[in-house]
Amino acid sequence: MKKLRFIDLFAGIGGFRIAFEKQGGKCVFTSEWDKHSQKTYEDNFGEKPHGDIRAIDAKKIPDHDILVGGFPCQPFSIAGVSKKISLGQKHGFADVAQGNLFFEITRILDEKKPRAFLLENVKNLQNHDKGHTFSIITEHLDKLGYAVFFKVIDAKHFVPQHRERIFLVGFRRDVYPGIDFQFPLSPKKQQRIANILEDNVDKKYTTSDHLWKFLQGYAEKHRKLGNGFGFGLINPERDNITRTLSARYFKDGSEILIKQKGKNPRRLTPRECARLMGFSDKFKITVSDTQAYRQFGNTVVVPVATRIAKKMVQTMNDYKS
Repeated sequence: MKKLRFIDLFAGIGGFRIAFEKQGGKCVFTSEWDKHSQKTYEDNFGEKPHGDIRAIDAKKIPDHDILVGGFPCQPFSIAGVSKKISLGQKHGFADVAQGNLFFEITRILDEKKPRAFLLENVKNLQNHDKGHTFSIITEHLDKLGYAVFFKVIDAKHFVPQHRERIFLVGFRRDVYPGIDFQFPLSPKKQQRIANILEDNVDKKYTTSDHLWKFLQGYAEKHRKLGNGFGFGLINPERDNITRTLSARYFKDGSEILIKQKGKNPRRLTPRECARLMGFSDKFKITVSDTQAYRQFGNTVVVPVATRIAKKMVQTMNDYKS
């Protein structure tokens, strides 16, 4: 059987690539603008991604069966929108630098017309601008001739992390008329944070007295104000899942702190973050801790992407037969 060819846009460090390669797919083109992510990608897959997608001529992209992309989520996330509003900046599609990058995907879909696509973004994409943003997205994809299916999936069923993301799957209606796609069911097994922790962790990951005092004071202040801002402390002997790992984790690690006996809590190591996102220990981490935290906070949960990729390929193959 001929290998399915796919392209990896807004590729990050290659989480989607791993997912589709596990289905026997062949990656024929990659784009990622961040130089540190490009390094991690090249060190793991042997090729450096092309840069800014806006500078790439769609006609020069190789023909492919599936387009895959996790386009930037900051313009649509609750935290991202709040920050931009506080800074007086535009968000959503009005954010020229990032919000409009969705239309780079439609530009390529229109030119190359792959048989299917898989897109990923934050859960809030559905509700951004009272649902108007999501309507624009689905209408554009529909006009390009794709039957679109979407679902919010919580990664806690796959890894020990509460992480809700929306996935959009599309199939060309002229190739697959009347196609029906059912997102895969989540596994029932309970995930446990203790299973991803390293045995011997460098003391540099332990929170300093100054930072720990600040975090506790900050949390107490907001508790009195009646909101939930504060650190997330995990007891590995009792707790199963963490909060969502974000790209800001490098700043203080406050959303996921691991309780330690007789010491201040510690942040996760980069390897533990990789495991929390479903990357195997064979995945090479060749950048600084700061960049590693950014990259794993921004990437897709590999087991979730893999389960969806498998169902997509099965659906396409079953339709043929």
